[in-house]
Amino acid sequence: MLEKFSLENKCALVTGGGTGIGLAITRAFVSAGAKVVITGRREDVLKEACGQLGPKATFRDCDVSQTKGLPALVESIENGPEGPIDILVNNAGINLKRPAIEVVDEDFDKVIQINLNGLFALSREVARHMVPRKSGVILNISSMTALYGIPKVPAYSASKTAVAGLTRALAVEWAPLGLRVNAISPGFIFSDMTDKALNSDPDRKRRVMDRTPMGRMGQADEVAAAAVFLCSEAGSFVTGVNLPVDGGNSIGF
Repeated sequence: MLEKFSLENKCALVTGGGTGIGLAITRAFVSAGAKVVITGRREDVLKEACGQLGPKATFRDCDVSQTKGLPALVESIENGPEGPIDILVNNAGINLKRPAIEVVDEDFDKVIQINLNGLFALSREVARHMVPRKSGVILNISSMTALYGIPKVPAYSASKTAVAGLTRALAVEWAPLGLRVNAISPGFIFSDMTDKALNSDPDRKRRVMDRTPMGRMGQADEVAAAAVFLCSEAGSFVTGVNLPVDGGNSIGF
C-alpha cells in the first residue's frame, strides 16, 4: 500500500515552490521520490531552496502573471532533463487585505491575474502535453475564502473561489482524457507571519481557535502530505475535489 504514495520517476512543477506551503510541498515530493522544478520571482530564494532540497530539485525564474512566457517555461521543462511534467501544483499567489471600498481596479486586477489567470494559463499549457500521454495530475491551492466569507480580502476571495470552480470544470472536462484535477484549501497554517498576526490580535486568535475543532493551527507539512496523496496513485480515483486541510475550521461552529 505504501508504494501507492510514491512519486518515484515523476516530475512535478510547483509554482511558488521556494517558500511556505509551496516549499513544504516540494520537500514532501522530493522525499516521495519526485524530481521537482520550482518557480518564483526571486532567484535567490529559489537557489537557497534548491540548495536545501538536493539534486532532485531545480528551478526556473517565472512570474505566472506574465502568461505569454508560460508556453516557453513548459517547453523548457518538457524538453529538459527533468521532464516530461507529470504533476503541476499551482501554488503561486498573492493577497491584498484592504476594505473593499478602498480596493482600486488595478489592485483587484493584479490579484486576479496572478491567482486565477496565470493559474489557468499554466494549467492549459501543461495539459496540452499531458493529454497526448493520457496521464497527469494538476493540484490547485485554493483557500478557506472559497468556502466562507472573510472580510477585507475581496480580490483574494474572488480569485480563490474561482479556482475552486475552475478545478471542478477542468476535472470534468479532462477526466476522460486521463487527467485528474483537484484543489486543497489550507486552513490557518502556522508560520512566523501568521503567529505574529494572531498573537498581536488576541480576539481574532480566540475566534480562530474557537472555530477550529482540533484547537490548533496546522503545519505546512500537513498540507504537503495531503498534496502527496492527491498527486500519487493513492488518490487515483479522486478528481474534482477541494480538500480543506484545516483541522475542521470549515465545519466549526
